[in-house]
Amino acid sequence: MQAEYSQRREQLMAKIGNGTAIFRSAPVAVMHNDVEYNFRQDSDFFYLTGFNEPQAVAVLAPHHKEHKFILFVQPKEREKEIWRGYRVGVEGAKEFFGADEAYPITELDEKLPQYLEKADQIYYHVGRDRTFNDTIIKHWQRLLAGYPKRGTGPIAIADTSLILHPLRQVKTPAELGLMRKAATISAEAHNHAREFTQPGRYEYEIQAELEHIFRLRGAMGPAYPSIVASGANACILHYIENNCQVKDQDLLLIDAGCAYDYYNADITRTFPVGGKFTPEQKTIYELVLEAQLSAIAEVKPGNTYKDVHSIAVRVITEGLVELGLLAGEIDKLIEEEKHRAFFMHGTGHWLGLDVHDAGVYKHGEETWYTLQPGNVITVEPGIYIGLDLQPAEGQPDIDPRWRGIGIRIEDDVLVTAEGNEVLTAAVPKSVQEMEH
Repeated sequence: MQAEYSQRREQLMAKIGNGTAIFRSAPVAVMHNDVEYNFRQDSDFFYLTGFNEPQAVAVLAPHHKEHKFILFVQPKEREKEIWRGYRVGVEGAKEFFGADEAYPITELDEKLPQYLEKADQIYYHVGRDRTFNDTIIKHWQRLLAGYPKRGTGPIAIADTSLILHPLRQVKTPAELGLMRKAATISAEAHNHAREFTQPGRYEYEIQAELEHIFRLRGAMGPAYPSIVASGANACILHYIENNCQVKDQDLLLIDAGCAYDYYNADITRTFPVGGKFTPEQKTIYELVLEAQLSAIAEVKPGNTYKDVHSIAVRVITEGLVELGLLAGEIDKLIEEEKHRAFFMHGTGHWLGLDVHDAGVYKHGEETWYTLQPGNVITVEPGIYIGLDLQPAEGQPDIDPRWRGIGIRIEDDVLVTAEGNEVLTAAVPKSVQEMEH
């Protein structure tokens, strides 16, 4: 993989020209008191380096005569490594991660200026670490003050996201290999969870079965808090309590995926706990499935993200009118977004190192991103008819027989040169396959 990381750095450096890019590792997050969460590296940092330790800084300086890629890392310290685990150290940063030069992180203030003084611009994403933000601004201000005498130095700070994230949006074969692995493990977990589910079990039991498969197959764990929502809980989009007992007439919505070597899967399936849909559940399920299949068909080069969302909205709006849950002329209902009472989120999102991955959906107010081979998006329409849902102004009252139904169906879809590939197709979703 080091050749892959090196290639990514070369791509980025070609775009920043005479600038210097700076990336900060993720902070260590505290769970409670002095107990820490498992460390998870910042995605941009990991994408460019593969380096998985905290308290590190990566610098890319294509204009420097000797050092193009520099790492500042924690030095090896025997006493601390006994408690916290092994460190790569300064020499290891060069040997194993390809840095042209490496320094202890304590020397950042001393060594960083040499990689900035000949740059015409600093590329840095201002993040949540205010102290480090201040450090970068301090160095920039000092160099800016000396610019009139030297005639060189960065005169501006630009956001790295604007040039790095378009690279991250197009997945390489190596990345797709990891995403396929995450999808395969997640699919197995979903299929097992569906077989395991039966009336009387608790949502958390099903969650445990899912996440057992994740770890058993070598994944890092859940890509995000697993949603196991029975009955009306499925109408809560990010329900994560997972503490209710599932009942015979319930639907069970499972939204879960694993992270494998930092790359994520994201799958949702909804199925009847007792093995058979009620007529109302089946009707809504078939509508959501039609919307999802129609949206997936729009995932292809040359189409936009909006094309994918728009077809899902149209299918759902037409279906809701047919069922008497909405009333009016279809185009006007869509224009006025009346569907949002029942389908209130987008049809998908980018997927990769982050679950909601890097990249824009549109440029300006009107120009939507055009899909290209290597993009991976989720396609996840849903309909949610909460127990207390109030109809939009001028819309019909909701017949009680529909209340408490929440359904979402989600797959991970790769844009290919010919069209698309559903990475999560191993999880069934037809009505016949959801019933038993």
